[in-house]
Amino acid sequence: MEKIGFIGTGVMGSSMIRHLLNAGYAVHVYNRTKSRADAVIAEGAKWCDTPGDVTAQSDIVITMVGYPTDVEETYFGETGIFSEADDHHILVDMTTSTPTLAEKIYAFGKERGIRALDAPVSGGDKGARNGTLTTMVGGDEEAFDAAKEVLSVFSSKVMLQGPAGSGQHTKMANQIMVAGTMTGMTELLVYSKAAGLDLERVIEQVGSGSAANWSLTNYAPRILKEDYSAGFFVKHFVKDLKIALDEADKMGIDLPATRQAALLYEQLAGKGFADDGTQALVKLWWGE
Repeated sequence: MEKIGFIGTGVMGSSMIRHLLNAGYAVHVYNRTKSRADAVIAEGAKWCDTPGDVTAQSDIVITMVGYPTDVEETYFGETGIFSEADDHHILVDMTTSTPTLAEKIYAFGKERGIRALDAPVSGGDKGARNGTLTTMVGGDEEAFDAAKEVLSVFSSKVMLQGPAGSGQHTKMANQIMVAGTMTGMTELLVYSKAAGLDLERVIEQVGSGSAANWSLTNYAPRILKEDYSAGFFVKHFVKDLKIALDEADKMGIDLPATRQAALLYEQLAGKGFADDGTQALVKLWWGE
């Protein structure tokens, strides 16, 4: 059984690590803030002091960090993954990052005989806890086949979408759709409340018809409970939508609805809610 390295023990990463531990894998971990790895260490993960140290102890190295800059440092830094990786490793970046960076990691690895995949996920904190993430992969088929069993431990659907960068492009398509459902769900609640409707009854009925969607099912009930904790951070969604719009510009396409969603989330972050969950968008109308 492969030894797994996991870098990034945040909301998503910690749940994914637990699934790997429960499946019997040996997991070595690193996180920039060590205290945030304490819980998974207590459950059996082994701490390493640097991403390079994690790599030296592992066969498959998974990264789940915050931003493309974090990915770049984790892979290319002085004590980063590439300081220790060799041709037996498979490197899997599950951060939502840029297709360009995914291609750079792949190319750098390929020159050295190191296999690399970009494999961002969808499903949020709930999907990570339940092991039902959707994992979208870019890279070579041989590397995908070798890593698929491990990725399936915490995923309900793992698919190879094409060459390096394709996983990130697929995640951008996903985030474009999520932007639409989140703004639609938010405005549905704002409208229904203004009309004097019972919001729980509206959610129940609309959610059983043609307007049913993941955002309505998973986030509307949280809003009614005033639960704005982050299954997915506002600040990370702002980052994702910027990547999507930048990539759209490169391809010469205009995405006006996505652009408007990005502006709304940037306003929300600017009001001090960057560390809330994406369902906090309703605060632009309802305040705190």
